[in-house]
Amino acid sequence: MTKLSVNLNRVALLRNSRPLTVPSVTQAAQVCIDAGAHGITVHPRPDERHIRKADVYELKEVIAGVEYNIEGNPFPEFMDMVRDARPDQCTLVPDEPHQRTSDHGWDLQRDGERLKPIVAELKALGIRVSLFMDPEPKNMVLAKALDADRVELYTESYASAFANGDVGRVFRQYADAARAARDVGLGVNAGHDLNLDNLGEFVTIPNILEVSIGHALIADAVFLGLENTVKAYLAVLGNR
Repeated sequence: MTKLSVNLNRVALLRNSRPLTVPSVTQAAQVCIDAGAHGITVHPRPDERHIRKADVYELKEVIAGVEYNIEGNPFPEFMDMVRDARPDQCTLVPDEPHQRTSDHGWDLQRDGERLKPIVAELKALGIRVSLFMDPEPKNMVLAKALDADRVELYTESYASAFANGDVGRVFRQYADAARAARDVGLGVNAGHDLNLDNLGEFVTIPNILEVSIGHALIADAVFLGLENTVKAYLAVLGNR
C-alpha cells in the first residue's frame, strides 16, 4: 500500500501573500489527516517564502497518528529545526537557498562525504533518512553506503513524459531505479509533479512506499475542496 504524504508548502505560500494568518497551515494539516492522509510534509527554505520555522514547530504539536516529514538541504539552520522538531522522516534535498523548486537529486560521488555524518546524526536521533535522488539505478548503492533508509525518486521527468504521451522508456527507468534501490535494502518514496492523472500508473511500480504531493494536490483543492481532494488521491492509491 503506497502512503500519501501531503506537502503543505503551497498553503503556506498563499498565506504569506498577505499579512494575515489564513489559510492556516495547521488547520490544513488537520483536514488532510481527518481525510485519511498518512503523512504531512513540509519543505522549509531559508527565506521562509512559504513554510516558516514557526510552522515546523506548530505542526509538530498538532500532527498525531500520521508521519511528519521535513524536507530540505541540511544547512545548519535546517538541521537545528530538525533536531528540535524530531520528525518521523527527514528527506535531504540538494536545493540551493533561492531555488524556486527542487530540480535534481543528489550527486553522491560529490556530496557523499558531506552527507555521511548528517545521515548518521539523524539516525541516532531516531529519524528515518531519505535521500532525494534522480532515477539512476547505479547510484542506489551509493545511497545505501551512506546508511540512508530510503530514497525519494525525483519524478519530474516521469510527469513530463506522461504529459507528452511518451512515458514508456522513462517509466522503465524509474522501475529499474526502484528495483535497484530495493535490491540494496532501501525503501522507495517518490515525489514532484505527481498528480491525479499520472499517479495511478506510477504506483504500479512495485513497493513504492510513499508519495509526497503538494502543488498538484493543493491546486486540485481549489476546485474540489481539500478533504475531497485528499480522498481522491487516496482512491487512486487504492486506500479507500
